[in-house]
Amino acid sequence: MNLTTQSFYAPPPSKWDGLKAEIKAAAGELGIDDIGFATAEPFLYLKSLLQDHRDKGYDSGFEEPDLDKRTIPALQGGEARSIIAVAVAYPSKMEDPPKSGPGERRGILARASWGRDYHQVLREALEKLERFIRERVPEAMLESMVDTGVLVDRAVAERAGIGFSGKNCAIISPEWGSWIYLGEMVTNIPFSPDLPVEEGCGECTKCIDACPTGALVGPGQLNAQACISYLTQTKGFLSEEYMTKIGNRLYGCDTCQIVCPHNRGKNWNHRPELLPDPEVVKPLLLPILDLSNREFKEKFGNSSAAWRGKKPIQRNAVIALGNFRDPVAVPKLTEILLRDPRPEMRGTAAWALGRIGGSEALAALRQAAEREEDGEALKLLHSALKKLEGPEQPDGREEKVRK
Repeated sequence: MNLTTQSFYAPPPSKWDGLKAEIKAAAGELGIDDIGFATAEPFLYLKSLLQDHRDKGYDSGFEEPDLDKRTIPALQGGEARSIIAVAVAYPSKMEDPPKSGPGERRGILARASWGRDYHQVLREALEKLERFIRERVPEAMLESMVDTGVLVDRAVAERAGIGFSGKNCAIISPEWGSWIYLGEMVTNIPFSPDLPVEEGCGECTKCIDACPTGALVGPGQLNAQACISYLTQTKGFLSEEYMTKIGNRLYGCDTCQIVCPHNRGKNWNHRPELLPDPEVVKPLLLPILDLSNREFKEKFGNSSAAWRGKKPIQRNAVIALGNFRDPVAVPKLTEILLRDPRPEMRGTAAWALGRIGGSEALAALRQAAEREEDGEALKLLHSALKKLEGPEQPDGREEKVRK
């Protein structure tokens, strides 16, 4: 049977295949760098993994608690027939980054929070995609999700062929690496699915080996409670061990992506709205501590790093100053220790002063010890005093600050 005869007997292409081809061709104009199609079948394998993750205490607490919602795609008022997964690539390098030096120490935001808030960028791309589809199928049912949706973005992206799931728990695209934002759209249109990516991590364990806190407890297994990305977003006190490991990170952590061989040489600067403002993503630390709510919003409000407000960022700035051990920070840290109404800021300042040391820091700690009433703050205060008044003890491996 020749090719002509074969094609004569082949079933005609679905009308949805034509729409799928149109969507893929238009993706770039819609603000989408990669797009894939998946079935809306339940993610059966995922439910037991998520339950095991929860049972071990690895959840961050930010997740949707209902595991059925996380693993069974649903569409309000209709039947979910397929899912469209989208990816938008973001920069991994900064041009002319400002230098951090004595008296002008700087923190760093993770790359996923550089440029405009990715939630807005992805939502706008998905809205354009929705309009594109409705122009052709007015009756289509479409429901978009970005990060805060109930489905597991990485599982959807993997099924749709955007990339494979790396040992660092990131989706790694053969073309874009892991420097991608993910979103999805559930629909009642029965699009044919794309094939998953065959590539994988092989024997490489660079991400697991490099994780500062050991939060990557195994290939594709993350203890979110120990992940620096999670810790920098929490409010309240952090343990001394974790504060040491945080280095000068103000929001998020990129270590497991930086060391990934699949990301080598990959940097994406084709979307101007995602390019970083160096003074925002690598800001001076001391000025952060004086920001009002309005000033914080003006400086960081365009970034996804602002979603938890200024408290975690200011606490992390105090931690970074302690890790830099720059004596220039002692007067401001003393002011926080003695006057800040937030106990977590006072306790963290005490820890930072204990890291920096010196007679001025010691005097401030002794003064604070006479008036501090919060139990958690007192623990950090007494620990700092013990460090400065007694023989210096080694405190283990430290995470280097990003200069």
